[in-house]
Amino acid sequence: MQEALLAAARRWPRDGVPEHPHAWLLQAATRRLIDQYRSERSRREREAVATAQECQSPAVSDRDDTLAVLFMCCHPALTPASAIALTLRAVGGLTTVEIARAFLVDEATMAQRISRAKQRIKASGATFRMPTPDERPAAVRSVLHVLYLIFNEGYTAQRAELSDEGIRLVRMTRRLLPDDPEVTGLLALMLLLDARRAARLDNEGDLVPLSEQDRARWDGEPAAEGLALLDEAIRAGAVGEYQLQAAIAAIHNRAARAEDTDWPQINALYGLLEQLSGNPIVTLNRAVAAGMADGPAAGLALLDGLDERLPDNHRVDAVRAHLLEMAGDVEGAVASYRAAARRTTNLAEQRYLTARAAGLAASRAPRAGEERP
Repeated sequence: MQEALLAAARRWPRDGVPEHPHAWLLQAATRRLIDQYRSERSRREREAVATAQECQSPAVSDRDDTLAVLFMCCHPALTPASAIALTLRAVGGLTTVEIARAFLVDEATMAQRISRAKQRIKASGATFRMPTPDERPAAVRSVLHVLYLIFNEGYTAQRAELSDEGIRLVRMTRRLLPDDPEVTGLLALMLLLDARRAARLDNEGDLVPLSEQDRARWDGEPAAEGLALLDEAIRAGAVGEYQLQAAIAAIHNRAARAEDTDWPQINALYGLLEQLSGNPIVTLNRAVAAGMADGPAAGLALLDGLDERLPDNHRVDAVRAHLLEMAGDVEGAVASYRAAARRTTNLAEQRYLTARAAGLAASRAPRAGEERP
């Protein structure tokens, strides 16, 4: 109907308003609906044929081709969302329907996103080739960033099929680049995080923070593999961002209880990671570690200026709320928890933050017959 109205806006000023405008709009909309249905059906048929051909082709002989496709899908000209979708389609082999389902959008929207990504790569003049030695470090960084975003999208939103696909693609990348310690470090990080999957939600589907998770429910097999991969990556000598993040995750995984966590070491590792990356998200995570290691005032001091660097990011409010709660500022913590709940689009996080604010507010309310001090 929107397309029919657009057509009317273009044609009626030129040709005049038809005798029966309502009927004209219905007919135009119906024709466009039929055209869209035929187009989508043809595209699905082409995808089915392409997928069948990909499955029949040998996987051993196309190492360079696979890497070249991966580098192109993670082209810097693309937005992260477009790079993720194109990587899942061209390298992961997922159909447009599967990718759309994972990102909770309709099939037509995802098809347009993938199509625009292809057009942008074509317009950039990128060629199907392996990067030169000078180009390779930047290209690998782009690939790892996109693969991490794929995993993180699934991990944060509790969509296991997407985080599983991220792990699978990094395993494939490691087979193609076995000597790159950052690829190994990223795989270690994903496995260490994914090991906690079963404990991240309670029976009602509500988020359980790391400090309250039942660590007996953590999966020991991926955790053990992640720790072994981390040791292998560190032995390579060149320490990178994903290795440092994996080292932080490993400290959590090695602690039998939350109170056994070595927060001073985590704080130190975040300090190194902050120097290496300059990423404000790292500073935000470091604020939590500093608060746990040196007291809430130390963590709150690190939040100064982050609102400008991370505008509208709900995690800034959530971390501030946590630190204010530790400091005993219940009123400030409640306000920050509520602000974080308003900003997040993740329903599990929203429920957790709202419940946290309500619980603190209730504990602050005076009982019957009592006056608030």
